Amino acid sequence: MDLWTAFQALILGVVEGITEFLPISSTGHQIIVADLIDFDGERAIAFNIIIQLAAILAVVWEFRGKILEVVFGLTTEPKARRFTGNLLLAFMPAVVLGVLFADLIHEYLFNPITVAAALVVGGVIMLWAERRQHEVTIDHVEQMRWSHALKIGFVQCLAMIPGTSRSGSTIIGGLLFGLSRTAATEFSFFLAMPTMVGAAVYSGYKYRDLFQPSDLPVFAVGFVTSFIFAMIAVRALLKFIAHHSYATFAWYRIVFGLLILATWQFGWIDWSTAHG
Repeated sequence: MDLWTAFQALILGVVEGITEFLPISSTGHQIIVADLIDFDGERAIAFNIIIQLAAILAVVWEFRGKILEVVFGLTTEPKARRFTGNLLLAFMPAVVLGVLFADLIHEYLFNPITVAAALVVGGVIMLWAERRQHEVTIDHVEQMRWSHALKIGFVQCLAMIPGTSRSGSTIIGGLLFGLSRTAATEFSFFLAMPTMVGAAVYSGYKYRDLFQPSDLPVFAVGFVTSFIFAMIAVRALLKFIAHHSYATFAWYRIVFGLLILATWQFGWIDWSTAHG
């Protein structure tokens, strides 16, 4: 592993860790940054699977107490069973639509211009959602009904479009459906676990031939970096949303997306549509 490759792995690990659970689209940022530093090809596909797995493991570790509480309460606690059932129900739409359309979306939409447009549109929707009157009917994730879970599950499918943001879709969807900020954010984190693990397993099996022993050092750098920064980002977001709205992230999305579109329109950067 040469120094430049190590630097690429480090940068992309940081980007994945910071952006995976913020409502700003980790996939979108990965596509843009990878395009800028010319990290693509078969190695990039396998590398992205590894760093996404690291990010989700960081969330599993952060919420390990809650996870163990639910697991051990499945046989005795109705709340634990209802919460688990809601997660599985919310997870199913992404499974079905992902299997049906993932390849087509990856082929036609995984490019910086699509990402930039989705960032802007998503940011505008976030601002609208934040400014509308927010009536809270669900304060804690344990209070959610199956109908809330199913609706959030369908909203999560919008994140199949790169630049939309899985966490952004589920959090804003949760707010629109009556969840408090804390409940919407926590459910988004928990829903990410089966969704991302399932996606990693599916992609890992599909692209199993791309994993080469010689790439282990690169994967290790990305994995450790992604894990550490995802842990930092999750803790920071939970503290942030306790006292602030998501408007800051919305404006970031809009400005960043418009910047990418401007550099493309004026020819300042030759954004390759072949990445991915």
